[in-house]
Amino acid sequence: MITPVMILELAGVAVFALSGALVAARLGQTLVTVCFFALVTGVGGGSLRDILLGTQAEWLSDPWVSAVILASALLVWFTPERWWRGQLLEWADAAGLSAFAALGTAKALEFGVAPIPAVVLGVASGCVGGIIRDVLAGQPSILMRPELYVTAAALTSILALAALATDLPRLPALLIASAAGFALRGAALVWSIELPSYGNKKAGRDGPPS
Repeated sequence: MITPVMILELAGVAVFALSGALVAARLGQTLVTVCFFALVTGVGGGSLRDILLGTQAEWLSDPWVSAVILASALLVWFTPERWWRGQLLEWADAAGLSAFAALGTAKALEFGVAPIPAVVLGVASGCVGGIIRDVLAGQPSILMRPELYVTAAALTSILALAALATDLPRLPALLIASAAGFALRGAALVWSIELPSYGNKKAGRDGPPS
């Protein structure tokens, strides 16, 4: 039986897989490569989460995950390129980031992980899929840019931890946390909100670099 929380996880897989497929498609890759990018992006963060928790990766036993990933890849492959222009990749990535950060934190807590490590694991769950995608594509990782990305995952994980600690039902807790992280990442995309970089801080203190 598919539960609402499972639907949330499948939705996160779908949008992350979509973002991976879009990257491969924009690079002019084959259908096989598009599917592979969808796979590693869709399950990368969740697989790392499960490995660190010492349990089998969920996608190995849940037939829905592979089906959703394949459907996302085929959707990109068989639809016109003009459908995917603009910032759709970034918005899909933001949705996957927030969903997996919340789910990763919740699952870590279920396995008895302490609160702070659970938040860290939630952040890793949300970010790793996108990082793997960028590395495979040979493009600068989102992790190396000053955009609010890891920060959005951290907000999601912290709010998931706080909501679950108040005994709020699991699904509303995860949805609230995911929505907050998605909103922060969305605000960063719309208004180009960035964290100050070390180089800028140093330049402001010591004068412009030579």
